[in-house]
Amino acid sequence: MMMSGLFQLNLSELFIPSVPLPETFVRGTCTYLALFLMLRFFRRQTGSVGPADLLVLIIVADAAQNAMAADYTSITDGLLLVATIIFWECAIDYLAYHVKWFGRWIEQPPLPLVQDGTVCEENLRRELMTKDDLLSQVRQRGLCSLEQVRESYIEGNGRISVIPKQECAAVLPTSDTPTDSGG
Repeated sequence: MMMSGLFQLNLSELFIPSVPLPETFVRGTCTYLALFLMLRFFRRQTGSVGPADLLVLIIVADAAQNAMAADYTSITDGLLLVATIIFWECAIDYLAYHVKWFGRWIEQPPLPLVQDGTVCEENLRRELMTKDDLLSQVRQRGLCSLEQVRESYIEGNGRISVIPKQECAAVLPTSDTPTDSGG
């Protein structure tokens, strides 16, 4: 008797929205844009997601889901919510590309971290980045010290760019240079 319920399928529960579609769109829009604005000012290195960063992302995702979803149960509700998020992501990218003032407002300019081997301490503090973090990025680029760095920036996407001084650049391998594999 109990097995018969395992194979029943209620299509109306699957596809008929449980929340009005405009409400789902408005909830998704408001939550996405609010999170976008909050996270716009939280620029971190994209390649360094630590345990605390991961925890924040999980909590934000859970909180945002509750704000966006109401109590939806249908596939249609979920798909509309996903479509709303993708719509706003594409719309913001489109506007940033085609509307200059909007693009300048959305895309953060590069922030100097090193200028001619000298660390910009105030900018490191502003980004909550230690000198050891910066040195790690420099070493990952094949340089041994900050004296070998002409310029370094934290880019708008959170990545660190390192430009070596000319004499160092001549000895650094590039991705175009074939390397000897030893065999």
